[in-house]
Amino acid sequence: MSKEENSKLVPYRARRNFKTTPEPIKSTKKRKLKDPIFVIQKHAATHLHYDFRLESDGVLKSWALPKGPPVKESDRRLAIPTEDHPLSYATFEGVIPQGNYGAGTVKVWDIGTFKNITKDKDGKITSILQCIKNGRLKIVLDGEKMRGRYAFIKTKSEDKSFWLFLKMKGVANSPID
Repeated sequence: MSKEENSKLVPYRARRNFKTTPEPIKSTKKRKLKDPIFVIQKHAATHLHYDFRLESDGVLKSWALPKGPPVKESDRRLAIPTEDHPLSYATFEGVIPQGNYGAGTVKVWDIGTFKNITKDKDGKITSILQCIKNGRLKIVLDGEKMRGRYAFIKTKSEDKSFWLFLKMKGVANSPID
């Protein structure tokens, strides 16, 4: 694990007691698949919610979805950023014991690959990190349940970082080109 990747996971590790939780402490080695992965985990914690994670720069960028992922074009879901997670978290399923951060049952709800389709003014694909910084990310998901084009859009708020996660209009659920 690189120093940069290790530093990205400091907030993740600071919230967990790895002597009492089965969550992965380290990231897996970099994967060799062409397309990056996404995962949606159903998390029965204090309040049932879903966690949406995108692979980027050796970690999983993460958002909590209190009402679950959007499944219809008219759906707009609140997405609250959470700390980066190690890549090995993508396949994590289990029970986080009471007294631990995020206590409750975690199950993989959907997993697959994605393509970033966000372009800059010159028509070039913008990096995931730059998209997050800019507050706009467009992706194509190719999972078992989530297929098609989606967008994350940061909302204007003075004190919190909230995003909307939505299914883009006019595009049928279809595999990645």
